[in-house]
Amino acid sequence: MAKTIGYIRVSTDQQDLQNQQHAILNYVNKNALGKVKFIEVKMSSRKKDEDRKIDELFESLKAGDNLIVSELSRIGRSVVNVITIVNQLIALGVNLHILKEQLFIKPNEQNPFTDFQINIFSAFAQLERDLISKRTKEALQARKAKGIKLGKPVGTIQGSIYDKDREKIKELHGLGVSLTNISKKHLGYGTIKSLSEYVKNKLNKEK
Repeated sequence: MAKTIGYIRVSTDQQDLQNQQHAILNYVNKNALGKVKFIEVKMSSRKKDEDRKIDELFESLKAGDNLIVSELSRIGRSVVNVITIVNQLIALGVNLHILKEQLFIKPNEQNPFTDFQINIFSAFAQLERDLISKRTKEALQARKAKGIKLGKPVGTIQGSIYDKDREKIKELHGLGVSLTNISKKHLGYGTIKSLSEYVKNKLNKEK
């Protein structure tokens, strides 16, 4: 049986959260879409996909299910991100209902108007990519014109997540404790590979 999921994203405004819920519930009742399950995210769209529960959203959906959002901007961080997610939903066979834009995308029953809207969104996505690329190139050219050298200065040493535990790592390693045990039992963060690189490139060079 097809599921109906309402995806809601807000920053901190409780009123906005309630407004989205009410709009989605009204739409579900009006169109007899059954019981709706909400996935709520209270944070900025600038957060990573996993922080915005996009992975959880895709894991909850299968072909024939309904996804409802109050507006397109709730789905992604940018036009490019929105289009990418919409295309993934279409490929999955999910029926997408976007209330503000009055857009209903049913993958197996596309109509010319919906296709036109998707093409327009895709065009804007490409435009956004081009503008970002252009701004980046112009900024780099401006810096070069001012005589500013691009990139990190020669000899710049990158900071490491392990710097705060440098003495502990140095002591344990000197006592013969394996990097695996240092990483898993004494630090509890990072990876064995990155710790090995840290010891090799920073600590061993001090000897």
